[in-house]
Amino acid sequence: MPEPATTADAKIAQFPRAVAPAIKETPFIRIEGVTKRFGAFTAVSSVSLEIRKGEIFSLLGGSGCGKTTLLRMLAGFEDPTEGRIFIDGQDMTDLPPYERPVNMMFQSYALFPHMTVEKNVAYGLKHMDMTPSQRSDRVREMLALVQLSDFSHRKPHQISGGQRQRVALARALAKQPKLLLLDEPLAALDKKLREATQFELMDIQDKTGTTFIVVTHDQEEAMTLSSRLAVMDKGRIMQTGTATEVYEYPNSKLVAGFIGSINFFDATVRATQGDTAEVEVPELGGMVEARAIPGLTPGQPITLAIRPEKLTISRGKPATANAFPGKVRDLAYFGKDSLYRIQMPSGRVMSVNSVNARRVGENERVADWEDAVWLSFEPAAAILLKD
Repeated sequence: MPEPATTADAKIAQFPRAVAPAIKETPFIRIEGVTKRFGAFTAVSSVSLEIRKGEIFSLLGGSGCGKTTLLRMLAGFEDPTEGRIFIDGQDMTDLPPYERPVNMMFQSYALFPHMTVEKNVAYGLKHMDMTPSQRSDRVREMLALVQLSDFSHRKPHQISGGQRQRVALARALAKQPKLLLLDEPLAALDKKLREATQFELMDIQDKTGTTFIVVTHDQEEAMTLSSRLAVMDKGRIMQTGTATEVYEYPNSKLVAGFIGSINFFDATVRATQGDTAEVEVPELGGMVEARAIPGLTPGQPITLAIRPEKLTISRGKPATANAFPGKVRDLAYFGKDSLYRIQMPSGRVMSVNSVNARRVGENERVADWEDAVWLSFEPAAAILLKD
């Protein structure tokens, strides 16, 4: 008899796209050299991007990076200054919004307060070539999809924020668009509701097969939702890949610093052998073994980056190549983990995340304030960056 699935296994089985998305290789959306200028200001600069059918693709970046402008050009609300946009093989660049197989879910949800949930969902169908019976069936289908069948006669102010978000999603999906654009769809929700709704969105997308493009500034949201994501800065795409690729293998300091927390150090390459590089890091007070990247030469200046969760704190010196002494200067307890700020002999302070895997008392922490400790990390955890 097979063993019962663990909680993690059950979640993977329920939301397979979050782990191993089954997507077609032929680009469904092709953005070719798109630039958008507003007077002298360039909001989007020479963006080329391919998105496959059935993906949840996230555009991730800070305010003003160009992600919403790119989304609006896909919707047809803005015209590119240069470049072309193709959806399902058709050039959409010069088509108005109502002729595109695209719908958009706005950050504000834009629900009609005087209409019921049912009428809000039905609103986009009134100009479609459908009989009243077909419209009613479609609305019932959409409400069942977002689990709001019992709320059909309520008005937006009579339901929760998470339910209003699902009404807006049902309305956007009712017209069965080939592409759904979501602009900061979960920004108005509190943390716990946002986390739960992320999985609901993934489940709904998997059932409908609609291609989703999500604009967000929230790193965790993008990494949870996305089949792939693109990090944007100053109107340009800086890196594209799966959440794992972008987080574990950033291609620049900008991407590494934007996705999650990280410690940066100035370093110098001293030697390389096979897949291993030795770099000198003055602020750590010695040599570090790291996984090599192509094109390294002795004497080359480089940046060493280490994620806080890749560091291990111990009271005794560990038997590993990368081990350095320090002292605990600050400590913050967050429940599931603790953040330590460790001062090295050079004066440099490093951030370290330690998971609180066991239920422990106040006097049983890994380390306490002013304790002398050792920090260690595997060579594979050390990220080398040229830019």
